[in-house]
Amino acid sequence: MVQTWFMDSSEEDQRLEHHRSSPPQYLTLDELFKLTGVEYFELNPDNYAEELDKLKKIRGYTYEDNITCSKDCLQNYEEKLKTFFTEHLHTEEEIRFVLQGSGYFDVRDINDEWIRIAVSPGDLIIIPAGIYHRFTLDIKNFIQAKRFFIGHPKWTPYNRPADSMECREEYLERANKGFEE
Repeated sequence: MVQTWFMDSSEEDQRLEHHRSSPPQYLTLDELFKLTGVEYFELNPDNYAEELDKLKKIRGYTYEDNITCSKDCLQNYEEKLKTFFTEHLHTEEEIRFVLQGSGYFDVRDINDEWIRIAVSPGDLIIIPAGIYHRFTLDIKNFIQAKRFFIGHPKWTPYNRPADSMECREEYLERANKGFEE
């Protein structure tokens, strides 16, 4: 089951948990959605086909692939991690279903604070278009996930600042109205 919390502002290793308080204060999935619009689904990582097919049909996902991030699988591993961890947004939703391993998606909430989302096998998250976010592995240095897209894959990152982009303006409008499912 996914865990989420507000992050500290430490410059220490990005792969550490970075809880803002001690003891850690976790957010509920409702709070995560209300603050960011990020959606979460829990699937059985060993038997997910039927449930995933339903979700793909409802959301219109027509393309998928797998990505593996580890020192052994990524050329220029350290540079790739830096790229993934650069704050950016996309013009389309970012959908990830974790099959193996673990990592962190960090998203900016409506108050521009970082929330860390720890993902592990069975976690499927949908990061809305126009939200500033980033990704990093955790200290285990391995994740394998499915990526989903509507139509052809679009994963061009637009680094912050990208506030004048239409997808960002639409995201902020949704945030100001309160996110609705």
